[in-house]
Amino acid sequence: MRLTIAAMGRQKGGPEGAMVTDYLARASRTGRALGLGPASLTEVDDRKGGKSDQADMLRRATSGADVLIALDERGKTLSSPQFTAKLTGWRDMGRSHAAFVIGAADGLDPALVAEADFTLSFGAMVWPHMLARAMLAEQIYRAVNIAAGTPYHRV
Repeated sequence: MRLTIAAMGRQKGGPEGAMVTDYLARASRTGRALGLGPASLTEVDDRKGGKSDQADMLRRATSGADVLIALDERGKTLSSPQFTAKLTGWRDMGRSHAAFVIGAADGLDPALVAEADFTLSFGAMVWPHMLARAMLAEQIYRAVNIAAGTPYHRV
């Protein structure tokens, strides 16, 4: 199952961008043998239009995905093992592509959130959207390692 993070805006270098690139590359290497990968990032220009226009751009960026996961502060919080179970469950159901969508600074269009198969939250706090990418990439890498049975995830 391919894993895509589709995010509004362009990462302007820095440690967050390096983390995203590193974690997604590592997740791809480990995950392919498990049917969880490749993992990639798609950036969508956020300088045009409002939330509904941005939602349309995210829909185009994730076309072909058969699982849509919206990151939203009102979503469900999961432990890392629960997140792994979600991903492997979708994989085991024959889903071929899961796409995570991250909005710009003002969040996602509520209509896009309503269309999502699952809405994920990193907790009650609001995180900068560029940092949310790095956190999600690390959790994807962690999920792949939990599925592989490696010692990366410690309880």
